[in-house]
Amino acid sequence: MASASANWIVSDESRFCQLQTQLTTCWQPINCFDREPRQILVVPSLSLDQEELRKVEGVHHYEERLLFSLLHLRNPNTSLIYVTSQPLHPSIVDYYLELLPGIPSSHAENRLRLFSTYDGSQRPLTEKVLNRPRLIERIRHCLSPQEAYMVCFNSTDWEKQLALTLNIPLMAVSPTLLELGTKAGSREIFAACDVPHPEGSSLTYCVKDLAIATAQLWERQPHLKRIVIKLNEGFSGEGNALLMLDELATVAPGKVHHEKRVSSVLDAFKHMRFQYMNETWGHFSRKIEELGAIAEAFIEGDIKRSPSVQGHITPFGDVEILSTHDQILGGPDGQIFLGCRFPADEAYRMELQTIGRRVGEVLAQRGALERYSVDFIAVQTKQRYWELNAIEINLRKGGTTHPFMALQLLTNGNYNLEDGQFYTPQGQPKFYRASDNLQKDQYRGLLPNDLMDIIMVEQLHFNSIAGTGAAFHLMGCLSEYGKLGLTCIGNTPEEAEQIYEQVVTALDRETS
Repeated sequence: MASASANWIVSDESRFCQLQTQLTTCWQPINCFDREPRQILVVPSLSLDQEELRKVEGVHHYEERLLFSLLHLRNPNTSLIYVTSQPLHPSIVDYYLELLPGIPSSHAENRLRLFSTYDGSQRPLTEKVLNRPRLIERIRHCLSPQEAYMVCFNSTDWEKQLALTLNIPLMAVSPTLLELGTKAGSREIFAACDVPHPEGSSLTYCVKDLAIATAQLWERQPHLKRIVIKLNEGFSGEGNALLMLDELATVAPGKVHHEKRVSSVLDAFKHMRFQYMNETWGHFSRKIEELGAIAEAFIEGDIKRSPSVQGHITPFGDVEILSTHDQILGGPDGQIFLGCRFPADEAYRMELQTIGRRVGEVLAQRGALERYSVDFIAVQTKQRYWELNAIEINLRKGGTTHPFMALQLLTNGNYNLEDGQFYTPQGQPKFYRASDNLQKDQYRGLLPNDLMDIIMVEQLHFNSIAGTGAAFHLMGCLSEYGKLGLTCIGNTPEEAEQIYEQVVTALDRETS
């Protein structure tokens, strides 16, 4: 039986690899307008550790973030299928279709099919779909296998199995390569391509071993003030905790033996500064044993930023740089992703592109596919030079994906590698400020239609003539959680910030 099972797995993997070769003919770049018919199945499942995802309020509405994939419907020969856990509010779908430039919304709507599992449970969307064979059949009837491919938020064995079931390729990294995008895997890639990154430990699944590794890191760098403990598969910084070394001054390197230091670190783990406000040591320690964790030197600095670079690996193995951002971080110690500004500061923008391409080429050599991003810490020296340290790689769509897709959707422009800026066809540079976390208790109870009323009255919607204004996402999250996502586009960074503040002021005024 064991041999038969192994043969089935090999056969399954072989069939998946064969399907993936079809991507070279059916995959469609975002700005492609050829006459070849294509079908794109979007399954925006957050197939991550569900306990970690619970730390993000309204996370089940994050399936809406990929609605900017409707951008593909600008091509009249493309059809799109979008699957969600719960049905989308009709006004949300109408909103995105109306944003499509150069094509009637009714024309695009005729090429859009929406499916729902009608299941609001915490399980990943893809797992829900696989448990509904009749839904799979309805999706299958909408597909022509030689013209279709599937996209997702992140790739796991669930997504691979759905692609096999539907007999279409998956435009995403193979689940066999997911380790490359973990905290430990990121450090291995950075070392392989000689990218500066903080000193840290290897991956461990044992709390005692983690304490030993943490003590050893401190001994190698006795000047450290803080050490970050990171769950290997944490999401948006919510899986991080800070160990404050000033509280362990009596066991600092040189004062006591190694064993005493390890014992003190082990005890101090219980009192770390968790970045998720409701985290406990009991739960965090269990996740260490389940997901693994690393210890990493915390980079200090009086003037510090958190930029990132986004790239794309095509089915042909080509590496493309898509964008750079300065991330907006919050939480107790600035570890949690709240939003971003585009583009990143010109002082380090081009260096981000260079490092991003280097990382992308190593990922491509190892078989990675589709989107990836690299997060950094930038510290300004006394000489006003910015030192970059790479922090982690994300092999999935992230918080900077959908704002940039919104910019492409609304302006029909392109990213320029020569200066790292985005230009409209008329040569106008564009900038934005975006967030997934505009959240206030007073916004609770607002329906998507209420939001539309407020924005139209205040004239804060995106103006296609001026090419400025706000585009919204996570609208389904608003009523229950008072949480909203938005991308504010301006002709200058200052204008983008001003539009963002105008939206906040309008919502505050209307809900006060």
